[in-house]
Amino acid sequence: MPGLLLETLCGTHAKKAPIWLMRQAGRYLPEYRELRAEKGGFLALVYDSEAAAEITLQPIKRFGFDGAILFSDILIVPHALGQGLEFLAGEGPKLSPRLVDATLDSFDAQPERFDPIYETVRLCRERLDPGVTMLGFAGSPWTVATYMVAGEGSRDQHVTRELAYSDPEGFAAIIDAIVQTTITYLRGQIDAGAEAVQLFDSWAGSLAPDEFERWVIAPNAAITAALKASHPHTPVIGFPKGSGAKLRAYADETGVDAIGLDETVDPKWAHSVLPSGMPVQGNLDPLRLMSGGDAMKDRARAILDAFEDRPHVFNLGHGIGQFTPIAHVEELLDAVRNHS
Repeated sequence: MPGLLLETLCGTHAKKAPIWLMRQAGRYLPEYRELRAEKGGFLALVYDSEAAAEITLQPIKRFGFDGAILFSDILIVPHALGQGLEFLAGEGPKLSPRLVDATLDSFDAQPERFDPIYETVRLCRERLDPGVTMLGFAGSPWTVATYMVAGEGSRDQHVTRELAYSDPEGFAAIIDAIVQTTITYLRGQIDAGAEAVQLFDSWAGSLAPDEFERWVIAPNAAITAALKASHPHTPVIGFPKGSGAKLRAYADETGVDAIGLDETVDPKWAHSVLPSGMPVQGNLDPLRLMSGGDAMKDRARAILDAFEDRPHVFNLGHGIGQFTPIAHVEELLDAVRNHS
């Protein structure tokens, strides 16, 4: 029998909202920090299937979330395309050569880099209780492209936006390559045991409306259509962070099954503009969780109330912060599970 989370993503309106948290497997957990100290750097953990499976399952063992999200990174796709990738302490990911200086043709694709990720999914699904949904994911093409072009993250994606304006055909080739590789990657995750997948577009909010249509909606629609053709019963969650008023167009045109909402979205507004019956996910501010207390619990209840008339997966508006106290997560779980 499918678990509550999977049923909700498929459109079932349950009395209780399932809960999982973006980045729930990670640095705020002492057991994660202990394993990372033992095993080494972040990328080494991602490619160590046993370690990555253990990390994926850590928050399930501790909190009993309704879903387990694969421990990996959105930059595995450019790494498989042949771009160099390293994670530097205190600096974040670095990719080389940057696509503002090089071309995709200069890369030596290494699709075998997906294999340990598939094995992580397989191990997790094998070890999870049947009622816990296994979630796979990938970065959406626009967000992945911002890292590939600039070689690192940035506040406003200036380098990538400028390239998209100055050389739209060349940039479209980058997006198309990411789309096709992402389809392969997500199909592999589903075949390995992922029961739903999420497309993370963390930098969708930096684009003007016409660029949003071209670089966010169209690529995500292509990925979703391909997944529906091969795996029609696997829900796809779209998470276009910062999309604001463009959220309805994203919901209408991408074909995703559920919409993830960041913390800047008014839940009542989202409920009023999104298609009736479409599952939503979100959207407590991660900093509100970090602060904890009655204000956090009150906000969680307000979000639950706003979505009481549609399928709703409780989550954060983005990833859980590194310094979030364990006790605050426990308080949130209690507030969500005992809400009526």
